[in-house]
Amino acid sequence: MNIFLEQMSKNLESREIFLIMDCASWHRSKGLKIPESITIIYFPPYSPELNPVERFWQYLKDNIIKNKIYDSIQLLEKTLCVFIVCLTQDLLKQVCNVSYLFS
Repeated sequence: MNIFLEQMSKNLESREIFLIMDCASWHRSKGLKIPESITIIYFPPYSPELNPVERFWQYLKDNIIKNKIYDSIQLLEKTLCVFIVCLTQDLLKQVCNVSYLFS
């Protein structure tokens, strides 16, 4: 996480960055080094309605990864790419329950 924050800060060095994160333990680690240009805003605990991407990740895991064995990382990557390219707004609305984002 520290490497990500450092790179983000360098790549957007002339901007003030507001990063919204959930309360995962690695997002709140005492070893987390937050650059001065980044302000962290945490979702309240137990608020999945504020973080609809969590439902998408669960859908992706349930439909692409769960109980499946891929012969190679390349095949998994190809399967994920096909899945993402074929996504429709209707599926995203349904999975994430966020029709208001596409109004």
